Amino acid sequence: MTNWQTPQATSYDVVIVGGAMYGSSVAWFLASNPDFDGRILVVERDPSYEFTSTSHTNSCIRQQFSREINVRVSQFGVEFIKNFRHFMGDDPRVPDITLHSFGYMYLADTTEFANTLRDAQHLQAACGAGTKHMSRDEIARDYPFYQLDDIIAANHNLIDEGYFDGNTMFDWWKRSAREKGVEYLTNEVVAMSLNATGTQVDSVTLASGDVVTCGTVINASGPRAVRTSRMAGIELPVEPRKRYTFIFAAETPLDRDLPLTIDPSGVHMRTDGAYYMAGCPPDEDFAVDYDDFTMDHSIWENKVWPAVANRVPQFEAIKLVNSWVGHYAYNTLDQNAIIGPHTKVRNFVFVNGFSGHGFQQSPAMGRGTAERIIYGEYRTLDLTPFQYDRIEKGEPFDEKAVI
Repeated sequence: MTNWQTPQATSYDVVIVGGAMYGSSVAWFLASNPDFDGRILVVERDPSYEFTSTSHTNSCIRQQFSREINVRVSQFGVEFIKNFRHFMGDDPRVPDITLHSFGYMYLADTTEFANTLRDAQHLQAACGAGTKHMSRDEIARDYPFYQLDDIIAANHNLIDEGYFDGNTMFDWWKRSAREKGVEYLTNEVVAMSLNATGTQVDSVTLASGDVVTCGTVINASGPRAVRTSRMAGIELPVEPRKRYTFIFAAETPLDRDLPLTIDPSGVHMRTDGAYYMAGCPPDEDFAVDYDDFTMDHSIWENKVWPAVANRVPQFEAIKLVNSWVGHYAYNTLDQNAIIGPHTKVRNFVFVNGFSGHGFQQSPAMGRGTAERIIYGEYRTLDLTPFQYDRIEKGEPFDEKAVI
């Protein structure tokens, strides 16, 4: 790309590398905070966002996590979604965002996983989530379309768990951030200069050749996170991994919502308006090239269709309507977010590695990152379990509920 834009200034308080969901969330939370009056530059290499994780999201939110902090993070996400216009300053132009609560349904076909689900339900209920642990008979009573011969239990939550229009949230964060003075620049960060002791990024160099000095650098570059961190000499266990999404029509639609069903086969499926959505990782799940969005059509024929038809016999007669490939920014250590400052390069801040649950976590993580930059501490939710030092120590903060 050659039509790079030139920055309006040579110095910024905050330079954000990547302007998709996380870059825009952090930019908006910073710009909206009356205690912050700095200058913000968001550098985005592709303003169409065509190949970002943001554009390929399935845009759902859940409270079914195995770590309390992840439950709390999602609960703020729900609050933000349900009161979106209010959070956006009661701006009459801002639309309401509806949360379509069909719930996530985790199906267990082993005693071991059923016990894991029972433990998770206790934790989630203690946090105020509506998760129910269900027997096979209870699942059959509420959702008679499932074939349950191999299933012994499930967890399901119908309260504040399901689909929301995350792209509207993203669009308004971007728009509102711009109106508050955030500069979005079509360009690419290609290098960083550190101070003599290697404890601070002094400046970033853009693909256009421009150099800007910075107070803080935020790595919001999604699956490309490690490319950005290496500019500051930092390794990061985040890689792009393919995730496949398929939209299909059923000849005989179900008579009620299909929960977001996490099947033991590794395939998940849910209601999607008049259609249904299914998805899965490839069988060989490894890092791919940043630009590799090649669809493998055999996955639909050999994996997804057989799995959905097995679980819901009504889905024998279905027609594929659309499909796409997206990338997870996959944290290979523990599939949890990496946020906060680096341990040595103190002004290099991470918002990386969300491993498929980034959209739903973006309100809380954006707010927390802004707090950390402004106040030097988290003021609302304590997000320290997600900080980078665990990466350096190789100490996973495991999340069992990763889809």
